[in-house]
Amino acid sequence: MRSFAAMANNYSNSAVRNIGVGLVGFGTVGTGVWETIEKNGSLMTERSQGKFALNVVKAAVRDISKKRIENAPSDLFTSDWNEVVNCQEVEIVVELIGGTTTAFDIVVAALKLGKPVVTGNKALLAERGKELFALSREYKTPIHFEAAVAGGIPVIKAVQDSYIGNEIESMFGIINGTSNYILERMTTGGLAYPEALQEAQELGYAEADPTLDVNGWDAAHKAILLASLAYGFSIDPKEVYVRGIERVRSIDIEFAKGLGYVVKLLSVVKRHENGNIELRTQPSFISKSHILSSVNGVFNAVAIRGDASGDALFYGRGAGKEPTASSVVADLAEACYALEKSGAHRGFLPYSDEGQVMNIDETETPYYVRFDVTDRPGVIAEIANVLANDGIGIAGTHSPNDPENPDKDFVDMVFRLHTCPFGKLKATLKKTMKLDCVNSEPVVFRIENLTA
Repeated sequence: MRSFAAMANNYSNSAVRNIGVGLVGFGTVGTGVWETIEKNGSLMTERSQGKFALNVVKAAVRDISKKRIENAPSDLFTSDWNEVVNCQEVEIVVELIGGTTTAFDIVVAALKLGKPVVTGNKALLAERGKELFALSREYKTPIHFEAAVAGGIPVIKAVQDSYIGNEIESMFGIINGTSNYILERMTTGGLAYPEALQEAQELGYAEADPTLDVNGWDAAHKAILLASLAYGFSIDPKEVYVRGIERVRSIDIEFAKGLGYVVKLLSVVKRHENGNIELRTQPSFISKSHILSSVNGVFNAVAIRGDASGDALFYGRGAGKEPTASSVVADLAEACYALEKSGAHRGFLPYSDEGQVMNIDETETPYYVRFDVTDRPGVIAEIANVLANDGIGIAGTHSPNDPENPDKDFVDMVFRLHTCPFGKLKATLKKTMKLDCVNSEPVVFRIENLTA
């Protein structure tokens, strides 16, 4: 690595500004940020034409006695985040601890001190962003959050900058690597859900507590951020429909294959003609002919359609030490430029006081519905009669073998249904649950048309 002194000599017209960075959190991503700055800091200075050099001067950790990176000085660490935020040498604060309580306090404290914040905390911004971005405007201090969505993929900057002249018509995202890996292993490896989850945990793709990944909320928080950026208004997570992959079974995977689909945890952000925004996350059938169907493993992808730009795909690693650290460091560079221009604010800038998330009951797609039924004559007719009485069209029915439970006394009955409002479907399915032959709540997958 070239020395800072030798590098600085290349810029005789102006001195390189040495900018102090404070890290709150020094786990996987925090150490990745440290290593990236150590490795490529001089390159960043050169690319900035000598305007700045990053220097991590303080880091807050949970356990001060834990062994850290060998070349990190011992006096770098503290167990008190206040020491990081209030350190005079720290000009930019990086929040990497997660959660929505202490992390909120950290961001608030930094903003009030006029210190730009970099964070990858999608839950914090999705659930408490309205308060934080109001403070950001009040103190004219930006919040940067590229790492909050899709790891190393620069989709936030694309939506903020590249699409500034576009009305964004839709965004379809596979934005949780853990769920995507599990579904891929169920599809290509023939694993049942518990086995695929266990494998993901053993490989480090899933946490010991994978709840937020598999229940859909990790992806939903990211979708909320993308929608807020695209349409300019704050979104209450309570208005967002979210379902996870916990009830996906091998029978669903195999049935999808037979129809020419794959099952993915899909986030949908779509603007309708009346201005309302459709915003939902759930397991969905995606045609094998669509490019998103080939996004496998822990990779993420976001397909964006602008009225001027047309279709584009952003694809890459959605998590992990190096990709996420790359996005954090990119935001650090952005924050450095903001420091150069007093009052500059290139973080989230809400531009609309009005906006409406579409009621999930009004959204429409075709559906795949799996019923757990008692194996006896007349079952299909009983369920079909309820659907027909409510005006829901049936595209096909099937009673496939369940590879996970080949000898069970009850069977799965699958119905493919024509497009109808989701609220109408829910009301009808409640009626089917009153039938003696239906043993549990039906499982619903949307069959997506990603060209609309």
